[in-house]
Amino acid sequence: MTPAIHIIGLGAGDLAQLPLGIYRKLQASKEVFVRTEKHPVIKELIEEGMTFQSFDTVYESHEQFEDVYREIVQKLLDEVKDRGTVTYAVPGHPMVAEATVQQLLREKGEIEVKVEGGQSFLDAMFNALKIDPVEGFQLVDGLQMRPEDLVLTQHIIVGQVYDSMSASAVKLSLMERLPDDYPVKVVTAAGTADESVVHVPLYELDRVAELSNLTAVYVPPVESETLLYRDFSKIRSIIRQLRGPEGCPWDKKQTHESLKRYLIEEAYELLEAIDEKDDDHLTEELGDVLLQVLLHAQIGEDEGFFNMEDVIERLTEKMVRRHPHVFGTGQADNAEEVKANWEDIKKQEKKENGRGEEDMTSLLDGIPASFPSLLKAYKLQKKAAKAGFDWGDEAPMWMKLQEEIAEWLHALKEGSYESSVEELGDILFAFVNLARYHKIDPEEALRQTNNKFERRFRYIEQALNKQGKAPENQSLEELDALWEEAKEKE
Repeated sequence: MTPAIHIIGLGAGDLAQLPLGIYRKLQASKEVFVRTEKHPVIKELIEEGMTFQSFDTVYESHEQFEDVYREIVQKLLDEVKDRGTVTYAVPGHPMVAEATVQQLLREKGEIEVKVEGGQSFLDAMFNALKIDPVEGFQLVDGLQMRPEDLVLTQHIIVGQVYDSMSASAVKLSLMERLPDDYPVKVVTAAGTADESVVHVPLYELDRVAELSNLTAVYVPPVESETLLYRDFSKIRSIIRQLRGPEGCPWDKKQTHESLKRYLIEEAYELLEAIDEKDDDHLTEELGDVLLQVLLHAQIGEDEGFFNMEDVIERLTEKMVRRHPHVFGTGQADNAEEVKANWEDIKKQEKKENGRGEEDMTSLLDGIPASFPSLLKAYKLQKKAAKAGFDWGDEAPMWMKLQEEIAEWLHALKEGSYESSVEELGDILFAFVNLARYHKIDPEEALRQTNNKFERRFRYIEQALNKQGKAPENQSLEELDALWEEAKEKE
């Protein structure tokens, strides 16, 4: 005889709602194991004289539900070995929000598992709330709920809200997506004579008195447009509308080429916000950069070549592939090892894509022509250094700088403009080399100096303006004194 576990669903309501066939099977069973006796049907059957072997004590011996479920499943499997056949009863429907059943199905081995009966608590919930799930519905586990996974435009039912602590965790998760006073409903014992539906604002969720293992929380669909402004899907729909037939004339005419300069501008404005250490400004500028990504993705979708999902997929694949020390079996104990692994993986990717070193025109390939000159010089030197074309010591770099300065002075003395420009470029290139040696980004260094100059010169203008004076009418000594004053105030 094949060993078997008969799993019976007790339904969501009381004994009157239990199917006759299930009732008779329970009566005919010599011994029934139940996950918990805290259920209306079990209470009434005990009053009728039936006995059950409950796993309620297992809950008391563990802090984590995963450990509770693991022990229950193991006990059931052990019982099957001894008895051959076991009857196991669970609340609701065995295949709805019942972790022990899912674990049994995974670990059953040669054991036959039969699942029968049991009205899901969802049917009773839909009836109590008077909602139709075909409009869009989510069932989530309150103990494992992730705010980012919620679809706020659908009906949401949150299970596993059995006490104030679990209710508090659910409340905090929901508050990441919804206002504190968003209306929710707490439904307890749905489908029974003790059914209750309590309307509360979200911030009072963990203060509801009637919380038990028969409680679930209902979150109505969000209808307010402004509440959806935090959703990525909302901004995507806005961009799609702006580019649509009835959209904005400016947005509709944009191309990848026409948007190029805006991405550069927004990136520099983002850097400025980072320097300001202003989180509000930083948030705004990050949004502006994201807007450029969204526009390019929508153009790709409109033209039928790619869409936002393709962009995200490529990025996700790359992040997983290039971080084997996080997502695989790779090893990297510090940032330098991570960078080395990253470069090795990039080379391997090029080979796999038919772009190995033998197909490369130059080691310097891959540096955009549109890069700012200082940044491009930095990248050129960095790539050349990987091939060994680099000084390993600082001293020859300084000697090279002095040599280039002397050549520039000579070109100036000769009066050759073209040579002077070329030799000045060599000086700047030598400075970039020194910056790279000291791990300084020259583009960032100059940008900070530009900001500092602008800040101090504006101070001079403002100080003179208060005196009714103009900078162009002042002596260099007066301007320099105000410059030093600006430095001191910093």
